[in-house]
Amino acid sequence: MWDRDELGAWLRLLESPGIGLDTARRLLLSLGSPQAVFDLPGAAWQDLLTPKQRESLSRPPEHLDAALDGTWAWLQADPSHQILLLGDADYPPQLMATADPPLLLYLQGRRELLRSPCLAVVGSRNPTAQGRDNARAFARELAQAGLCITSGLALGVDGAAHQGALAAGGATIAVMGTGFDQIYPRRHQALAAQISEQGLILSEYTWGMPGLASNFPRRNRLIAGLSLGTLVVEAALPSGSLITARLASEAGREVFAIPGSIHSPMSRGCHALIRQGAKLVETAQDVLEELPPGSWPGSPVATSSMQPSAPFEALDCSPAQRQVLELMGFDPIGLDALQARGGWPVAELSAHLLELELNGAIGRLPGQQFQRRGGA
Repeated sequence: MWDRDELGAWLRLLESPGIGLDTARRLLLSLGSPQAVFDLPGAAWQDLLTPKQRESLSRPPEHLDAALDGTWAWLQADPSHQILLLGDADYPPQLMATADPPLLLYLQGRRELLRSPCLAVVGSRNPTAQGRDNARAFARELAQAGLCITSGLALGVDGAAHQGALAAGGATIAVMGTGFDQIYPRRHQALAAQISEQGLILSEYTWGMPGLASNFPRRNRLIAGLSLGTLVVEAALPSGSLITARLASEAGREVFAIPGSIHSPMSRGCHALIRQGAKLVETAQDVLEELPPGSWPGSPVATSSMQPSAPFEALDCSPAQRQVLELMGFDPIGLDALQARGGWPVAELSAHLLELELNGAIGRLPGQQFQRRGGA
């Protein structure tokens, strides 16, 4: 159980301006605990800190009281609300092995998942319909194989990955870039509640921390660090998902990428990763084959996440709609180009496209383009 004064010392150390993780680690290595740091006179910090850092630690941060009150109330509210320290016995070994592991993590949910074999599934916040389907399908199959799916709770691919794992009855970890009082994005509050019951949410950011742009690249190192590998589903250039992939590679973890159309901006990040050595994957089994032997507890999966789930003739669509699908091919295409290929009247073609979209056979892309989905 935590003591309020002990928690206050930790927050003061970690929230003091100019005191980063490296400095905090150095102080703790020399002095043993945050309380010991603040029990010493300032002169004792002479050899450990710069003058600005000594000045910063000499007085509590302005927001410390609010952060302490909020964190303390959060800890008392539910037994699943916990704090994990770097020295704790169940600190994730995969994360411990990275270059910059957090000293303190806030947890909500199933703490035991930190010892599970994890795979990160990340990608665009604005994926194509097919990209969203792929994220959900890969996460579902990998969760069924026994992997815990790690992602960032963001819109798009992240949310679909969490949903796929949950739908399979599997495990998922959401890594936030905010404090626990500010679920981001807001529209994922219901998803976050479901994850906290069936999986785990964690953050290194204290109570009151908003979703600052600088938080999310740092958050990505935790997604990669917790995982045996990182699967990028869709990503433009540049993309935060490519940061996660780079961090995974630097930590000696596997990087996987799903290829897409050469005409889709959402595929360019994945293609760049493949050129740099990431493994091109078409199925969940492709991912599992590259993981270290014995690192995941499940059985191989036979389902293909990329190939059509039903034969073309079995689709519930008219002969005219099948002809439209044939004209589309598998690359993104605009209405004008499709009309030029088939010579259809624009009004009739638009009606067929709308029906196909409502049936889930195609997806609408930015710029009034359309693309067939995996089951079409």
